[in-house]
Amino acid sequence: MIGRLIHRYRRVVPYLLLLPGLAWLILFFVIPNIPMFLYSLSEGRAFTPSFQQPPEVWAWWNYPDSVTRYADNFRNSIVYGGLATIFTVLIGYPLAYAIAFRGGRYKTLLLFMVIAPFFTSFLIRTISWKIILGNDGPFLTVMRDVLGVVPANFSVLFTPLAVVTGLTYEFLPFMVLPLYVSLEKVDIRLIEAARDLYAGPWRPRGTLIGAILGGLLGLAIAFGLGNASFGTDGDLTTAVVGGALGAVIGGVVAHLFITEAFVRVTFPLTVPGLFAGSLLVLIPAVGDFVNAELLGNPKTLMIGNVIQGRFLNQNDYPTASALSFILMAAILVAITIYARVLGTEELQNAAV
Repeated sequence: MIGRLIHRYRRVVPYLLLLPGLAWLILFFVIPNIPMFLYSLSEGRAFTPSFQQPPEVWAWWNYPDSVTRYADNFRNSIVYGGLATIFTVLIGYPLAYAIAFRGGRYKTLLLFMVIAPFFTSFLIRTISWKIILGNDGPFLTVMRDVLGVVPANFSVLFTPLAVVTGLTYEFLPFMVLPLYVSLEKVDIRLIEAARDLYAGPWRPRGTLIGAILGGLLGLAIAFGLGNASFGTDGDLTTAVVGGALGAVIGGVVAHLFITEAFVRVTFPLTVPGLFAGSLLVLIPAVGDFVNAELLGNPKTLMIGNVIQGRFLNQNDYPTASALSFILMAAILVAITIYARVLGTEELQNAAV
């Protein structure tokens, strides 16, 4: 009886299965956004976070005013979130590759080690980095007192580097797991066939491409972390050194480790995992406020810190709501462009 009903209405079954998820989204996402949208177009301050009637005057200027007033915080969120996403790719891809193809019987243990930090509170993990990166912490103790590679007054804590480090650590598992799933699906016979067809070391073209990408990444890191600018010769020197160092590292890595088989077979097959991992890292990293609060300084505050302060400390619901919608819109635009660049329906399915 039940089987015949399912067969008769089989076209309706997928939509019925979607109902719980749609109900959840409508109840906890769409409906709360309605009063928040009304707040964002209200004048003055709303001291009570309750549903409002449409305001008498639609204060559309809240949106451009918010962007202009907090442009630096938006820039920090985009730069720090973007750098954290790049670093999670650079760290997570080799790690996922090693687990998938070299993990053997220890795969389960290695994957458990990847997600083990989630058994500890997000706040405690961030405070732990505050201790590690402190002036008397283990990192500077080794770099300054043991190796002597940094000056005595060198500091990492309360800098953009500390914020990006915390973001990278917190969201690294979100990059590793999707990449591992994609790598696990790769048929090893395809890689072996590519090697049989002389898809060997990616040289010399790969060395050149690696050097270019490494140099660009070095420049992005130097400017993104505030260590370089176009203002003085010293800052430009830092940028040049960062770009040159990145080019050397990128060229060496591409020369020694990247093969034609990886470029033509493995990497294209794992792009859906890379896409999904990038979304899982970029979205929460851009909106994060804990790492900037504990590891940064007033100049490194991200837009999440501003939204939190406006909502909880100043009761400025119109500005906070406008900033929230601007952040959501910016993330959606970035995701759309990213999906268009990578393309294919498989990537769209991966995003879902």
